Order: sequence, then structure tokens, then C-alpha cells
Amino acid sequence: MSPVSDDYRKKGLVSAKHRIAMAKLALETSDWIRVDPWETEQESWTETIKVLRHHYNESVRLLQSRKECMKNKQFTERSTDNSVSSQSSVLPEVKLLCGADFLQTFQTPNLWKKEHIQEIVEQFGLVCISLAGSDPVQYINESELLTKFQHNIFLVKEWIQNEISSTQIRYALCRGLSVKYLIPDSVIDYIAYHNIYTEESERKNEGELLQPQKLYKAAVRLLNDKCP
Repeated sequence: MSPVSDDYRKKGLVSAKHRIAMAKLALETSDWIRVDPWETEQESWTETIKVLRHHYNESVRLLQSRKECMKNKQFTERSTDNSVSSQSSVLPEVKLLCGADFLQTFQTPNLWKKEHIQEIVEQFGLVCISLAGSDPVQYINESELLTKFQHNIFLVKEWIQNEISSTQIRYALCRGLSVKYLIPDSVIDYIAYHNIYTEESERKNEGELLQPQKLYKAAVRLLNDKCP
């Protein structure tokens, strides 16, 4: 899990330090999901494609480091040696996990660069979890680019539907409603202690453009200023 930078400027986005802390508390019982603060530690908002490249490069680096450790060990069993050598050519895969509605954001004007969308779906791939009210197949069919690389977009059907969303959780918290059993007790306690989600926090960044849209607008303005 890679929380987005504060500089993304999404409405109601609370400080990254709180989002990271809550994510870590929620994942205390998981032995296969972890939180990585790298994205939030950058000086400014980092484009999604650059985050994926970073995690891929880190995975390759760790794999190479493990290979070096294996080379320095003396293996006594040929079977063990063969199993290691057979895995040496395997490269890590990094895919972007998202809700099905995420595909629709590719159609939002000035939010994504076309070349970034292509690299994501062509070089990495998407794993999309079904979501009530979203039709990922329709989103794919409406996009020539997504259709071209749909073999690298994996749609996961949630057989036990869960319509709980972060928006609904924040809505309830702002109005003093109970979210017991909707999120871990440790996260509820953290939110209460730091008084995070309030009507005031939900107005944070209100009226501002998302950072990618703001950067696009600034680039267009700069280009127009240079034109005679």
C-alpha cells in the first residue's frame, strides 16, 4: 500500500503521517500486506507511473541482492542448487491494484498522460476489484487503449460484496456516527485520539484542482505565453 502525497491536493485528504499510521494499524494482523511511505516522503506529488517504476526497481534490487547471498553460500545438496538456479531467471512483477471505478478516471480530462496509461497497462498491468455501481468491462470497451491491452487487465469478482467505502466512513465520522465493526478498533481509537475526520478536515483543499490537473493547466499557460 502506497499512500498518496499530501501534495495531491484531493479534497478532504488528511496528513500523510495519519494515513500511514492508520494503514499500519489496520495491517497489524496481515503477514503479506505492508505499507510503504516512499511516495509520501517525496518533495512533491509523484506520478503513479513513477511510483510503479520505483517499486519495480526496488523488487529487482532485492532479488539481485538475494542472488548474491545465494552465490556466496556453499550448497551441499544438488537439489537445492538446482531449485535456486531455476529461479534465477524469474523477474518480479508489479501490478497496480485498484477498484473497478479506477478505470473510469482514465477518462477524466487532464488527470492522466496518455503515455503513462499505456505504460501502466502495457508494461505493468492492472488488477481491478469489482465494485457495486461500476462496470469495468464498459470502461475498457470505451477506451481504445484499454481494449488493446485488456489481456493485462485482470478483473477480480468479489463474491461477497462489500460496499463500504472510505467516503462513507468519513461521512459517518464527521457526523458522530459509529463505525464500529467497519474498520479495526485500533484505527477507530487513533482517529478519536487525533480528532482526524471532522467537517473542517473534509473541507481541506476544497475548490482546488488535483495536482496533475494543476500541473497540466500551468504547462498550457506556459506554452501559450511562449507563443507569439
